Amino acid sequence: VAATRTKLQSISNLDVVGICKSMVETQGYTCQEHQVTTADGYILGLQRIPKGRSGNEIADRQPVLLQHGLLMDASAWLLNPPDQSLAFILADNGFDIWLANSRGTNSSHGHPSLSPDDDPGTLTALAAFSQEKLLNLLRSAALLSPVAYLGQMSSLFVRILMDVFLAEKLKLLGLQEFPNGQTQQLVEFICTLPGIDCSNLLATITGPNCCLSSSSKGALFKHFPEPTATKNFIHLSQMVRRGTIKMYDYDIEDTNMEHYKQPTPPAYNMTNIPKNVPLFLSYGLRDKLSDANDVGLLLDNLKDHDKESRTSLCEEYAHMDFIISMNANQVVYNPLMAFFRLH
Repeated sequence: VAATRTKLQSISNLDVVGICKSMVETQGYTCQEHQVTTADGYILGLQRIPKGRSGNEIADRQPVLLQHGLLMDASAWLLNPPDQSLAFILADNGFDIWLANSRGTNSSHGHPSLSPDDDPGTLTALAAFSQEKLLNLLRSAALLSPVAYLGQMSSLFVRILMDVFLAEKLKLLGLQEFPNGQTQQLVEFICTLPGIDCSNLLATITGPNCCLSSSSKGALFKHFPEPTATKNFIHLSQMVRRGTIKMYDYDIEDTNMEHYKQPTPPAYNMTNIPKNVPLFLSYGLRDKLSDANDVGLLLDNLKDHDKESRTSLCEEYAHMDFIISMNANQVVYNPLMAFFRLH
């Protein structure tokens, strides 16, 4: 966001029932709704929690930007009670919290000239690091259950989803956004296929999470899945099916040439992640999306990284434990805050 920002404005004066009013202020926290306009004119929604629930003013609060994953929005960091939700915990411990919302989500659904059917972009989380676009913008970064390499991803549900999902054809038909209703229909279809057990849908998709309460799972499914760009699904399916981490493939050589100056998309080079940016990386042994072996490949690329970087393997954790586990505050968030305070 910071790398492409052209204008940031507050929309707190508008009568908007957004994430601030529905999920943050109800817990007793101050919250601000903002909009940021990217270099290509897309309007993204941001929420800011400038101080903790006590309201104590702390000078020079360190800003932290939290970025959610695919098919989610900033609400992912607010689903548990305040003492278990990362956004609230960080705010209560003196950090200035900014919550990002990817293109196509309910909070980031605007453009001054484009309609919702126009192409809103693709997956670029680790890409921004590998292309050094965030150089000089970050003091440090944290990667929780990062999805980079996908060759060992063991979620049969997602692999089938990527094999049968005809996102490319949907895009040719003009469907640039994949709304949550159609996502749910697709999930229901996958659940009818042989070998897929959807009696515990979350575990089927993400792995056997160890420490989720029934209330946390209920809160999650009120916000999941969020709408997303069809192009996001295409890009993910390309990487899963091909086992590569390359930029988006337009499948037309001339179009790839226009964007990349070469007929095929270039690969993201994870060794280009700036070595002077300390990283905190935590991953789970039971994660079916961010497989430990794939994370191992990422770690190989980061082996010459800043000596202050920290790596943590959570043996009992799967993908969603990092967001809504009842004990993530002790297992992940406390070490994360200690890392942020040092960097």
